[in-house]
Amino acid sequence: MPITALIADDEPHLAQYLKDQLAQAWPELQVLAVAHNGVEAARLIADTEPDIAFLDIQMPGLTGLEVAQGIEGRTRVVFVTAYDEYAIQAFEAGAADYLLKPLKAERLAQTVTRLRQSAPGGDEALAGALKRLLPAMPAAPQLRYIRAAHGELMHQVPVADVLFFHADDKYTVVQTATQELLIRTPIMELTAQLDPERFWQVHRSTIINLDHLAGTRRDEASRLFVRVRGHARELPVSRAYVHLFKAM
Repeated sequence: MPITALIADDEPHLAQYLKDQLAQAWPELQVLAVAHNGVEAARLIADTEPDIAFLDIQMPGLTGLEVAQGIEGRTRVVFVTAYDEYAIQAFEAGAADYLLKPLKAERLAQTVTRLRQSAPGGDEALAGALKRLLPAMPAAPQLRYIRAAHGELMHQVPVADVLFFHADDKYTVVQTATQELLIRTPIMELTAQLDPERFWQVHRSTIINLDHLAGTRRDEASRLFVRVRGHARELPVSRAYVHLFKAM
């Protein structure tokens, strides 16, 4: 069976350049998909289960580090990064490979050789590297209030009052215990602005507030759903985010 890969980079020309370089350095490698943000990358990895994922670190929605943290299968990770030297040292210590931007053919050839010679897996080493690196990521300003529309009125809603956010066509629904409001901010942008200790993305279209989490349920097909206090609707959890609930 051919070795398969996924490329994730929010700059399409860089993603295409990496794909072209891989075609020369590793002709047998089959690139299954190219993702242009972290949320799309997480979904595609869960759906296609590639052997290798080339992940840019700085992506909207989810960073490459966060995408890697959510991988459940045997997908090996190569980070594509312009990150500074101490992070590179952490990658090396954790045995997770990396490519520095701008990409160089010689370095890519080394990565290809390493991937061909190494066995799949390495989850524990990768997890160790991620544990060191995730706290080092620069934190985005966190929202405390959201201006949202209800009919013709605009409301200043404390994020603590939000049960969940859900993408709905052109808008994002802001659900509180008493009303449903609308904003234009996409889910992937909201993720970067909310406190990750309190708000979890559980689906490409849904972010929940953990302060209002009532519990979880699995159906007959073993699909996971979350229940939120103050709302009757159950929210599905996609495969890419099931790992978040393993400790619960």
